[in-house]
Amino acid sequence: MRRQCALLGLNRASLYYEPAGETAENLRLMRLIDGEYTAHPFYGSRRMTAWLSRRGEAVNRKRVQRLMRLMGLEAIYPKPRLSAAGRGHRVYPYLLRGVRIGRPDQVWGADITYVPLAAGFMYLAATIDWYSRFVVAWRLSNTLDGALCLDMLDEALSRGRPEVFNTDQGVQFTAEAWTGRVQAAGVAVSMDGRGRCLDNVFVERLWRTVKYEDIYLQLESCKPPLPAAKGVETCTLAEAVHPRARRQP
Repeated sequence: MRRQCALLGLNRASLYYEPAGETAENLRLMRLIDGEYTAHPFYGSRRMTAWLSRRGEAVNRKRVQRLMRLMGLEAIYPKPRLSAAGRGHRVYPYLLRGVRIGRPDQVWGADITYVPLAAGFMYLAATIDWYSRFVVAWRLSNTLDGALCLDMLDEALSRGRPEVFNTDQGVQFTAEAWTGRVQAAGVAVSMDGRGRCLDNVFVERLWRTVKYEDIYLQLESCKPPLPAAKGVETCTLAEAVHPRARRQP
């Protein structure tokens, strides 16, 4: 073992180190933050800290900032340099301003949200048809990486082809792996303006419905899934998304 660590340039103590997860107290705070952010997505770390303090929580802004960053939450507000792209990532224009949505498979939208569990948290990604509100595909993962979205995209494209695919400007959706696969399928890429949640309002409504009508009500009965992003039928999160995937308005 000593020789293997020397060859790899690793400290022997670090070989056995397992990163610590979030404490039970932080997980409790994250559930509170998620619920309030779902109701008031314009709350940033300052207003969220003030709201938590009014509830009697002993937190400071630095702690709230870290937890919101971990959850992938950001206040919705107009920002400067809206056209500035991430390094190496192209930002596409929003193609749907003034467009009337009048048929299925005209426009699909995708997004990611934080999902609290009884002991931990995961990330939920979904693709929805703007016209029918049909959930075309969805995935759960315990990491916020590109594979979560790409697996969902592959499933969605195996079921049909929209004319336009709209997302926000998150790094998962501006990456060449995502945009290239969408364009290779003959689909136009559209992206929200930064800080404009209403550009993808149908997915935002889905998150609100799934959380308030299912997840928050059944949180205690939801077991923390294993790392795999598929096959989580034992968790009530699956029951939260599946009915909406089959039901038409």
